[in-house]
Amino acid sequence: MSWEVALLAATGVHLGFQVTVSTLAYPALAAVPRSRWSEAHDAHSRRIVPLVVGVYAAVLVSCVGALTDGPSYAVGLAVVGNGLALGLTALAAAPLHGRLGRGRDDVLVSRLLLVDRGRTAAAALALGGAIAAAGW
Repeated sequence: MSWEVALLAATGVHLGFQVTVSTLAYPALAAVPRSRWSEAHDAHSRRIVPLVVGVYAAVLVSCVGALTDGPSYAVGLAVVGNGLALGLTALAAAPLHGRLGRGRDDVLVSRLLLVDRGRTAAAALALGGAIAAAGW
């Protein structure tokens, strides 16, 4: 299997994960009332961290492998899209979750949903690059 195919697989999983978070996990979390927020947010955080680590590790390894195997514009697009999604997670979503772990704040929940839409768009961009890199 080539690194481009690995990049396609990891990026496809990444987009699938991100779409699931955007359409199921975060809307369900956002609907939790203030009285149950701490319990629900803590449970969400415990459950999602192992998935994030696994998906992001696969994305990072496949991006590095594809870049070292013979970079192209398509690989670059996939790497930029994935990097943007991971960057939004590290620089925006994770800090928002940290603040939301102290209590529900509707403004912060709205910001989290907005950041999440950006992550989904970036992951979709990355998949376009990965498809082209794999020659499909």
